[in-house]
Amino acid sequence: MVMADVAEVWEMEKALFPIDAWPQDMFVGELEQTATRNYWVVQDAGKIVAYCGLMCVLPLADVQTIAVAPDYEGRGIGTYLLRLMIDTAIERSATDLLLEVRADNPRARGLYERHGFDAIHRRPRYYRDGVDAVIMRKVLILAN
Repeated sequence: MVMADVAEVWEMEKALFPIDAWPQDMFVGELEQTATRNYWVVQDAGKIVAYCGLMCVLPLADVQTIAVAPDYEGRGIGTYLLRLMIDTAIERSATDLLLEVRADNPRARGLYERHGFDAIHRRPRYYRDGVDAVIMRKVLILAN
C-alpha cells in the first residue's frame, strides 16, 4: 500500500466496517511509520479488492487490519494476506503475532485458527456496537 491507495482503501474500509472504520488519516499515519509497519493491497483490474497491515515492535507483531471485498471472499486472498503477515513477522524476528477479531465473526476466527492462532483473551464490549473482541496469538519463535 502506498499513499495513493489510501482514498480507495478508505472507501472500502467504510463499506466493510461501517461501525468500526478507521479514519482516513489513520491509514496515512500508519503508512508514515515505515520502520514498524508494513501494508499491502491486492488489486484486480486496477481496483483494490483486499488490504492488510502489520505492526512489528519487537518482540511482538500485531495484525492491524485485514479486509477482503465480499465479491472476492473464498478465493484464498485472506489466507494469502495472513500468510504474508506471518512470514513478515517471522522475518522481522517477532516472537508472537497478535490480533483482535470480533467475537461475532466466526469466518475470520476460523481462518486464524487454521493458521495456528489461539484465543488468549476477550475484551468485553470492545467494538462500538458492544461486541466483544477476541484476542488471538500465534507463537512464532519459542523463547529459550
